[in-house]
Amino acid sequence: MSRLRLVLPISLVLALLTLVFYVPVFAQVNVDYKSPIVNVVKAAAPAVVKIDVVVQTEVYLDPFIREFYRQFFGDIPRQFEDSNSVGSGFIITKDGYVVTNYHVVKGAKQIKVTLMSGETYDAEYIGGDEELDIAVIKIKGAKKDLPTVELGDSDKLEIGEWAIAIGNPLGFQHTVTVGVISAVGRKIPKPDGKGYYTGLIQTDAAINPGNSGGPLLNIYGQVIGINTAIINPTQAMNIGFAIPINTAKSFIKQIIATGRVEKAYLGVYVQTVTESLAKSLGLKVTKGVYVAQVEKGSPADKAGIKEGDVIIKVNGTYVELAEELTSVIRNYTPGTRVKVTINRNGREMVIEVTLGTLPTTTATGSHTAKEFFGMSVSNITADDRNKYKIPTGLDGVLVRESTNGYIKVGSAIWRISVNGYAYDIKNVSDWNAVIENIKKGDYVGIFYYYNGVRSVFSFRY
Repeated sequence: MSRLRLVLPISLVLALLTLVFYVPVFAQVNVDYKSPIVNVVKAAAPAVVKIDVVVQTEVYLDPFIREFYRQFFGDIPRQFEDSNSVGSGFIITKDGYVVTNYHVVKGAKQIKVTLMSGETYDAEYIGGDEELDIAVIKIKGAKKDLPTVELGDSDKLEIGEWAIAIGNPLGFQHTVTVGVISAVGRKIPKPDGKGYYTGLIQTDAAINPGNSGGPLLNIYGQVIGINTAIINPTQAMNIGFAIPINTAKSFIKQIIATGRVEKAYLGVYVQTVTESLAKSLGLKVTKGVYVAQVEKGSPADKAGIKEGDVIIKVNGTYVELAEELTSVIRNYTPGTRVKVTINRNGREMVIEVTLGTLPTTTATGSHTAKEFFGMSVSNITADDRNKYKIPTGLDGVLVRESTNGYIKVGSAIWRISVNGYAYDIKNVSDWNAVIENIKKGDYVGIFYYYNGVRSVFSFRY
């Protein structure tokens, strides 16, 4: 049987082979290009740390239930429970000083820091300030120089320039997000409703819980802000805020040197200008902060600010609310010269003021307030009245720190009752005279003013 042979032209064979073995080849685009953000991350990320915090909080019983048990069964032992949280920070010195947010390490029982390399260290709390939301901790036990990040100049920021955030959102270590500077000089209300964060940097770089305390960087790898707050994601996306690093620099130095913060003080009693206030007083402006009284001998008094003036701006920043003015002033350190723009009887003027020191300790003159029932107090200042809305006619002492769980920071204590005898408290001297004589077993009633309400808290000491 003969076989049938199929002979194909060589050109057709080559064409078929080309189809079988054809591999498309495309030219690569930007072959040698590398994003400058890669270099920023390489330089800065080793100095960014994850901060794990253990906080011990007291479990509080209803005061009436606690008093019932006291009467029939004796004192109830205080009960505590531990809770964990995570945040971020960045190393600024080779020996391990770390900058973060105050709310990240507030009340920490234990602080652990994890580096990008995976090394973990214990850390100690050095100091901080809740109002500014700035804190410094220090890594313990490092046997080598630690990586650091450079601090930049937030005063030179321009809208639209790159912004890079590095942190630990939701515990995902060393996450990098990128955006731009969306705005500067922003103000947002604080979560507790007491005042405002002012002068903030706004960015659309994604910031999430756990990013708090981490750095916001420019394209040169320098820290320009401390990531601190976000708008609720259910309301808006990619609106985050950072504390300008220039605001933080002076306070960071103070904390490292002394463990505490000294903030500036103007010395005026003020009210927000409303339509009714403007019309009733015949003011020539409809927005600003009305000076109801100037504290004698205060920085405002020495500079020439007078009762009846309306403060419009501080160093070019507009102020429209009394609480906003207080927050703006507190962002400066004592001794800073600021330009205060006022309206006086329709005439706009600029007055230079050298800011004083806000009382931040329990020391007042020759009197040092004694601690009692977990509270540290001091005399009430004009700025305190503005911040906590304490009426001018109410005298007393202000609660600066409180661990008792009942009387909050910012409360004004104006009377103390002991075993049925009432004592008016007008200053630290009155406070000391009363509490020095309180003995174990005494029945104590503390009369205080907080958030527009007068209350009394009673207990057996």
